Formats: sequence, C-alpha cells, structure tokens
Amino acid sequence: MTLRGRAVLITGASRGLGEALAREVGGRGARVVLVARDGAAVEAVAQDIRAHGGEAWSIAADVADKDAVHRVTGLATALAGPIDVLVHNASTLGPVPLSLLLDTDCEDLERAFAVNVVGPFRWTKVLAGSMALRGGGLVVHVSSDAAVEAYPTWGAYGASKAALDHLTRIWAAELEGTGVRFLGVDPGEMDTRMHAEAMPDADRSKLARPADVARAVADRIERAGESQSGARVALSASAEPSGLAVAS
Repeated sequence: MTLRGRAVLITGASRGLGEALAREVGGRGARVVLVARDGAAVEAVAQDIRAHGGEAWSIAADVADKDAVHRVTGLATALAGPIDVLVHNASTLGPVPLSLLLDTDCEDLERAFAVNVVGPFRWTKVLAGSMALRGGGLVVHVSSDAAVEAYPTWGAYGASKAALDHLTRIWAAELEGTGVRFLGVDPGEMDTRMHAEAMPDADRSKLARPADVARAVADRIERAGESQSGARVALSASAEPSGLAVAS
C-alpha cells in the first residue's frame, strides 16, 4: 500500500509519535486527519504540514468520549474522503508518578481502558465496516512493551495495552477475507513527554527519536501486506541513534 493519495486518520496527533507520524505520512502524500484533545496544538501541526505542501486537517476530540466518535469520523471522512488507514495512537498512562496496583484508584484504571481500549474499539467499529464494503483498509494499534512485560507500577497502562493487542488479533480473525487488515506496532522507548512523565530520570540520549520511529511505522504501513493481519511488530532502537531494527 502506498500512502500517496490515501486518507489517514491519526489519534493523539498533537505531539510525540502521533505528531511525528502525521508529518511523515503527510510528507509521503497522504491526506491526513489529526485528532487530539488540544485543539490549538493539533491545528498547529496540521498548519505546518500544509505549509510544507501536504494535505492535513485537525479535529479536537477525546477518543474516550463516546459522543464524539460519529461526529469526528464523519467530519474526517468529509474532509479527507473515506478513511483508508486508521492509527490508534492516543493513549494515557494514568496519573504520574505511576503507582502500584494496590494504590491505583479504580477510576484511574477505568480511564486507562476507556482511552487505550474502548476508544479504539468504538472508532474501529465505526470505520471498519465501510473499509470492508470498499474491500480494503488498515487499522494500526500502537502498543507497548508494557503489554507483554509485567513492569511494577505500569499495571493500568500495561493491562490496557495487552487488551489492545488481543483486540487487534480478534478484529483480524473476525474480518479475515474482507480486505481490512490489522497491525499492532510496539514503537519501543522514545524521547517523548509521556516517557519523561513516566520515567523522569531516564537517559534521553538512549531513547529513539519520534521522527525515526514514525518513518519505521510508515514503512510498515506501506508494507502491511507482508505481515499476517493481526500481527504485532516490535520496533527497537539499533546501535545507531537514528536507526531502527524491526522484530516481528
């Protein structure tokens, strides 16, 4: 799949990997719709993409807001055309500093699942049907190594990402043969505000740059047909600061 001419919707696109990916796919000729809670910040990214010759629109919304789903996806389709690629990038750690499960409020666990699992479920449910009717489309879930490793204090986030991984596999199994494909991507540790909030003492020089990871994710999107639908791909920093190694 070439990204040129494709309509791509990316959540959590005002900063971090979401912002970098929006810039990357916009630079590859995609018509990109950026969604984030901070309307001013996400519009600034969209404006910069347009200033560099890309096609981009911004929509302010919270992916966990069930009342926003149809409004946002309808507007995104009106702006960019039928969505070809849906990237679930928006996520929340919950309150920081991170806490042990015994100290985690039930409401904070609920919020993590609302943003990281239920939101992606709702948005996929709205858009995957039209993808199937058109005979093709791709849904990308951004995962984490916390989904497969039991890190103390990362309970709410890790459990929600593990659920998202399995949701990816179930969607793939249920929509097999429709032309709609699913891909889970673990971007690895990146130099982002979210990472800094979770691990303020981390050595930033050892973290991958979001722009480098975004290039690797965009490459995987364009080569999605090479992977089994529902596959989980882990991206990890190589010895070179700007390089990435891929492990399926």
